[in-house]
Amino acid sequence: MHENVVIKQRVNAPVEKVWNALTDKAQMKEWYFDIPDFELGLHKEFNFYEPGEEKRFHHHGEILEVIPNEKFKHTWSYPEISKEKTIVRWELEEENGGTVITLTHKGLENFSHLGKDFQKESFENGWTDIVGQSLKEFIEK
Repeated sequence: MHENVVIKQRVNAPVEKVWNALTDKAQMKEWYFDIPDFELGLHKEFNFYEPGEEKRFHHHGEILEVIPNEKFKHTWSYPEISKEKTIVRWELEEENGGTVITLTHKGLENFSHLGKDFQKESFENGWTDIVGQSLKEFIEK
């Protein structure tokens, strides 16, 4: 069975503004994660840790698809604790002067062996906060 998280959120902002928030590392740092080596481009790789001083989980991603103002897809993995990878897809759709953001995180069953912090519910809660609060508030301010 495939474990996917899908979060949809409408924001009151044009697609271009949302796209920039998703792909500009200076903006990402304000609402998402600090990803100093992020560079938008096919097969570019990036690394980051969750916020705070703990630095418990090293996250690694590789960009798989870029369609400006429409879709951005990358891998999501924890190379220090698992060889498994998942896929995160951000899709943007213009709707009545605003934007519908659809985040899909696919393949979470690949992380089930890592314990409770890596279950579908944890990712669902995390992405709901990130997309539904942090990103929405950042874009609409």
